[in-house]
Formats: sequence, C-alpha cells, structure tokens
Amino acid sequence: MPKPAHAMGIADSAKRDILKRLARARGQVEGIQRMVEGERYCPDVLQQFAAVHSALHGAEKLLLKNHLERCVTHAIQQGGEPAEQVREEIVDLLYRYVK
Repeated sequence: MPKPAHAMGIADSAKRDILKRLARARGQVEGIQRMVEGERYCPDVLQQFAAVHSALHGAEKLLLKNHLERCVTHAIQQGGEPAEQVREEIVDLLYRYVK
C-alpha cells in the first residue's frame, strides 16, 4: 500500500517511547507464556493480560498523538486533496475504535 502524500513519519521521541512500550508488552507476553506453561493461578495470569493491554494502549495513544500532530496537521495545512483524504482517514479510524 503506497504511503499517503501527507505521511510525515513518526517523530524520534515518539518512536523511542512506542518501541519501549512495545518491548515491555513483548516481555509481558513472554511472561504470560511462561505462566501458562507453569500452570499459574488464572487470576495472576489475567492480571498480566491487563498489563499487556495497558502497554499496548499506551503505545497506540502515542502513535495516534503523533499522527494527529504531524500527518493530520500537515495535510490540513496543505488543503485540497490531502486534507480531504486525512479527514476520511480520521473518520475511518474513529469508526473502528468507537464500535
């Protein structure tokens, strides 16, 4: 899929934070695997699932913030077709997350 003209990429600081959260989530998932293999108490495992969800939601929030601050702002400033494309993109994103 080609990159839209308004795509600005991920800011270095956001990329570092996102990667840090993803690494944390990866470690937690590996921990869950070990817990399941070790037949740990279900509520303890479920608590770790909640921690993974939290780490992923944090990374997701940072990426959305980056997208709004960089790509969306750039497209709206350009006007015309890029602005229209990004408005449709935002509606699609919101629809996916609201349902």
